[in-house]
Amino acid sequence: MSENLRSYTVTLVDGLSVPCVEHGDPTGMPLLLLHGYPDSWRSFESVLSKFPISIRAIAFTQRGHGEADKPASGYSPVDFAADAVKLLDKLGIPRAVIAGHSMGSFVAQRIAIDYPERVSGLVLMGSFPTLIGNIVADELWREGVSKLEDPVGRAFALDFQRSTVKQPIPDQLLNIFVSESLKVPARVWRAVLKGLMNADHTRDLHCIGAPTLIVWGAHDNFFPRSDQNKLLGAIRNAELLIYETSGHSFHWEEPEHFVRDAAAFVETVALSRIPAWSAPNSRSPCGL
Repeated sequence: MSENLRSYTVTLVDGLSVPCVEHGDPTGMPLLLLHGYPDSWRSFESVLSKFPISIRAIAFTQRGHGEADKPASGYSPVDFAADAVKLLDKLGIPRAVIAGHSMGSFVAQRIAIDYPERVSGLVLMGSFPTLIGNIVADELWREGVSKLEDPVGRAFALDFQRSTVKQPIPDQLLNIFVSESLKVPARVWRAVLKGLMNADHTRDLHCIGAPTLIVWGAHDNFFPRSDQNKLLGAIRNAELLIYETSGHSFHWEEPEHFVRDAAAFVETVALSRIPAWSAPNSRSPCGL
């Protein structure tokens, strides 16, 4: 791990412990990074230290993944969103730009819907409005995840992670991502994917008022351009960036490119002077 990164563990109010790693000025604009399925904070290891010091970039491992606690339940997008907000509470961060990849992007949407007062902006990476009707997710469940047993086979995790990229990435990085995937028990692989497959944000997306950057790799094997168009059309203040040569995990393939785009967005949000958080108990009616 880079010497410029600070690592620590946070125990949330319900006793759940999650590893965190951050980079940048602790008083800088907060950027919370949410990894995908079945990754960990290490999904962002190659980009964290590239952010400007003025941005407080924080990545954490979500429940059930990596070295985080793995409770028996609580693997719906609503649960993951609540964990992220509890983490912000523990860190004393009233509002943050929330960036999420894949599963993490769906959790980020949920945070913006249920806790709008906590979100300064959204970065949706390889995102989607719902998995209902997604034939890739259906096949992944039917042919793979539903049949998993412990220990999960390395070949399965390797095939899954390879399917997320179009361009080659260093073997060292790929091995890290595979190794992190193998820390996820079979029951969590199943619970998380089933939780995602049962959720649908289509009717709630119009409730998202935070400025939103949608980033998509043109060779994404999981979520098509039509999903990006649905997000773009439903979220009021959204723009779309397309990485023409990359796949689903474009932040692994083009880390410098992604950091430039994400940092520019965060800095734009910071300059917009969004009012400070003032309603700790408010909820969007869209999330109820």
